[in-house]
Amino acid sequence: MDHLPHNPAILVSAVNMLLRDEEFDTLEALCYNFNTEPEKLKQYLLKSGYQYDEKQMQFKVI
Repeated sequence: MDHLPHNPAILVSAVNMLLRDEEFDTLEALCYNFNTEPEKLKQYLLKSGYQYDEKQMQFKVI
């Protein structure tokens, strides 16, 4: 994957998959790899109805 998808549902799926499959240890490492800020990603997805769960390292529907 060269870049993160823009569609919120597909983005959540991709980020959760990359974290779940241990491609990246943290959301910060994933964001660094794709040249985006973790807080910017969290805010974008929060506006789309997804919240990041730090403990489970995944975005969930709110």
